[in-house]
Amino acid sequence: MAAYEKNVNKADINYAGPDGQALPLDIMGLFFFAYRDFTGDADAMLEHQGFGRAHHRVLYFVNLRPGMPVADLLDILKITKQSLARVLRQLIDNGYVEQKTGRSDRRQRLLFATDKGRDFFGTLSATQASRINQAIASLPPDSRAIVTRFLAGMVDPADQATLERLSLVNGD
Repeated sequence: MAAYEKNVNKADINYAGPDGQALPLDIMGLFFFAYRDFTGDADAMLEHQGFGRAHHRVLYFVNLRPGMPVADLLDILKITKQSLARVLRQLIDNGYVEQKTGRSDRRQRLLFATDKGRDFFGTLSATQASRINQAIASLPPDSRAIVTRFLAGMVDPADQATLERLSLVNGD
């Protein structure tokens, strides 16, 4: 029997990071599968419209914060102006997002989802919300707060204020 055919228990594998700490390979693997399945249904719907995940991210934040300035969206997504411009142009041209000039600063470009954009976002979000709600429902009662803290803890500390501003976490 070749070495690669041997059944290996997770306990037999001792991977360590550069700092010598054991790597959480089980959580990393679960995170991979969870993300794959979390995005899978939405990816298929997006592809049918000729869109990708970048379009979904823009729709998410524009629906989360109607009137969000383009500059804020660039900061959140950490993509180039050119990349965002391409995605926005497609969403605007297809009637999912509209761009308005700021009232106090005419240079400001504010983004709003159209009815079509809100409906599509709702459809994209339904299966994802269902997966999250089912997973949390199988846990003890206050697990939602623990899951939220866990995910927020994975976010770069420099972005914690952004999470609070978007009301994704409490400022506790």
